[in-house]
Amino acid sequence: MSELRVVISGAGKMGRQVAAAVAAEEGMTPIAFLDGLATTGKIEHLPVYSDIATCFEDRKPDVVIDFSNAAWTPALATAAMERSIRLVIGTTGLPDDFLPWLEKEAKARKTGAVVAANFAIGAVLMMHFARQAARFFDNAEIIELHHDQKVDAPSGTAKTTAELMRAARETAFTHPPTEKETIPGARGAELGGIAIHSVRLPGLVAHQEVIFGGLGQTLTIRHDTTGRESFMPGVIMAAREVMKLDHLAVGLDALFGLR
Repeated sequence: MSELRVVISGAGKMGRQVAAAVAAEEGMTPIAFLDGLATTGKIEHLPVYSDIATCFEDRKPDVVIDFSNAAWTPALATAAMERSIRLVIGTTGLPDDFLPWLEKEAKARKTGAVVAANFAIGAVLMMHFARQAARFFDNAEIIELHHDQKVDAPSGTAKTTAELMRAARETAFTHPPTEKETIPGARGAELGGIAIHSVRLPGLVAHQEVIFGGLGQTLTIRHDTTGRESFMPGVIMAAREVMKLDHLAVGLDALFGLR
């Protein structure tokens, strides 16, 4: 098999970690950074592009790995699909109409794409276990904790977890009413009857607890990411697997056979 040519979309800390992971993999080569906010030049010996079309025409990638922002990703995906370039997307907070559009485009063009809220293997398993437990408890809350530079709240992982938990049940979870909320928002956001609480502090990376409550018992499922390197095995696997796909896969669990 020929060398997989990879463009990294997003030149921040996560993008640079991805580039290093790709460079360390046999059969994969990082060929450029693509970032609409970056100045042209080089980062770690790789050229940096701010224009999507120019990057794709110059570098001719096989796959683009995207950890950028929700305003940039739809334009990136449009240009990639038009050129049958595969996509691995980890950007969160995307518009509601983005996934249906990408699913339709990928199917029509027979071009693989992977979109995942979290690429840490443990986080994928945490979501899988939470979905299983959702059938057996009527009350649940999610606490997600991230570094203070994270742009969206709740996290994509928390939102996806809640959606998976709700889909596993016939009815919504029980969200107990609060008689007096002395500070508005103290009970967090709510999705499908699940309260979601977001913590943003320096010193954190990415952490999540799913807490189920029942008669005389609680069940807590927790995952902690202590470094961005935890995402790299999942990112590399997705980059390899997307080359075999002719459709959109949402979540790494779709690639693991956990559905």
